[in-house]
Amino acid sequence: MIKHCRLVLLIGSCIAILSGCSSNTMSSAEYDKASAGGRYTILKDHAPDHDVKVDHLPDLVPKWEPKSRGGNKSPYEVWGKKYWVMKSAKGYVAEGTASWYGMKFHGHTTSNGETYDMYAFSAAHKSLPLPTYLKVTNLDNQRSVIVRVNDRGPFHGDRLIDLSYAAAVRLDYQKKGLAHVRIEAITPPKGGVYQATTKVNATQKKELSPPVVLASPTPPLAQKKTTVSSVFSHLQVGAFSTSEAAARLKNQLFAVFDTQINVEIVQQSDALYKVLVGPYGSDAELSNWQQKLYDAGFAKPVRVAM
Repeated sequence: MIKHCRLVLLIGSCIAILSGCSSNTMSSAEYDKASAGGRYTILKDHAPDHDVKVDHLPDLVPKWEPKSRGGNKSPYEVWGKKYWVMKSAKGYVAEGTASWYGMKFHGHTTSNGETYDMYAFSAAHKSLPLPTYLKVTNLDNQRSVIVRVNDRGPFHGDRLIDLSYAAAVRLDYQKKGLAHVRIEAITPPKGGVYQATTKVNATQKKELSPPVVLASPTPPLAQKKTTVSSVFSHLQVGAFSTSEAAARLKNQLFAVFDTQINVEIVQQSDALYKVLVGPYGSDAELSNWQQKLYDAGFAKPVRVAM
């Protein structure tokens, strides 16, 4: 009887040990997903072991670049889900969650064939053309950075953008891991560049000066003067990758302003839904509602033409 009990206990212990081992062991499918089929030697992404200083890094100067040969196929598929690449980044503005990626991907090839450098100001986005320059603002502290999108992702939940580790440090969210950001595409004309100043000091509250276009000199042309109201008629309050997110913002606007406001959702592509208010007939109206929306807690709207 005693021998029988010992045998039962021994068998039970072995089963417990084996089940414990199996719960901590990746299946081949899980390993392939974490390592991208063995592409990455590090299974879980993490920050570098040392403090990263970015004060010495110069701000990027956006310039016109042709679309890269790699990374712009549309549609493309990741983990069974299809994504569409936008034909142009012009006018793209969106708000959402930013994450960062570091050591796991450092030194590996990006979607457009370059090498990922976590110490440079770069980013990954699911639908913007590669490459695209963006101004990214951390809405929690108003820090800004200009990044160059050269990779695809993030493919986790509802995250909008993955920034390089250096960019996350510049925006001061590397320890939190996530940040609420506003991203704005910078699209220089062919043959031209932009010069823009980014916010580094979190105490600065003044808005950035608009970028200045530096293009090849051309003969002056006689142009008819136009008022702002004849060019811009609407205010863009947000832009999202899903219609559900755009609808949520629309409902929030109606909850605050009720019948005072006209809200439209405009689908620009399969991956972009813009939330617009308007139309307004004058520059004064545009300015008035721009301030009203900002005072009500919404991100400061961008003037757009329809």
